[in-house]
Amino acid sequence: MDTNLPARCLAVIPARDEVLTVGGVVAGVRATLGCDVLVVDDASTDGTGAAARQAGANVLRLPIGLGAWGASQAGIRYALRNGYAAVITLDADGQHVPESLPSLFAARERTGANVVIGTCMERLSMAKRIAWRYLRTLTGLRLRDFTSGLRLYDAKAMSRLAGPEASLLDYQDVGVLMLLASQGMRIVETETPMNPREVGHSRVFASWAIVARYMFNTTVLCISRLDRGHRAATVKP
Repeated sequence: MDTNLPARCLAVIPARDEVLTVGGVVAGVRATLGCDVLVVDDASTDGTGAAARQAGANVLRLPIGLGAWGASQAGIRYALRNGYAAVITLDADGQHVPESLPSLFAARERTGANVVIGTCMERLSMAKRIAWRYLRTLTGLRLRDFTSGLRLYDAKAMSRLAGPEASLLDYQDVGVLMLLASQGMRIVETETPMNPREVGHSRVFASWAIVARYMFNTTVLCISRLDRGHRAATVKP
């Protein structure tokens, strides 16, 4: 294993209207990992990009909003083109604790996984637990949290996620994980602490209408892949 991986990793932070928190997130990542940080400004209107740049990040501004997955994929493509060995993604809202980031690299060292997801079971509401149980049954992926934005991708996973098939996905969770599992990649979770969101709201759980659209789209996506042998046994809890 590459013990210098954190320094050769790019931290990618998709951000839309997160001016109040993005600077602190960037500073925390730089202090903890010492790696480069890229904030993908998803067409913000509140000065998010300027705040991120002031905190020491490079900023890639998208001309139109692509959503969390589109912004994350833009960051992954940037990392590949610039020779980074891995990408760690995290949210711009301050939920992820910077001091917990090394645990994702430790999990990769320990397991050899292509993807490590930072999960926090305490943050999951009863509704989410029921939804995730449904998705586990539908996808065959034995994961506890499908929507955590705290993830570590190695070079193999980055290459797959930069491809055109991944561009068709709406979200960074189930579709991305099914795509990677179908390629035989190993996905693991590691428990991490998370802070409660102080401002703003989740883009997936912003309203019941958005939740219903998310569950409908995800169900259709899962059903469309059932006959392609994508219930991979490579995903470990």
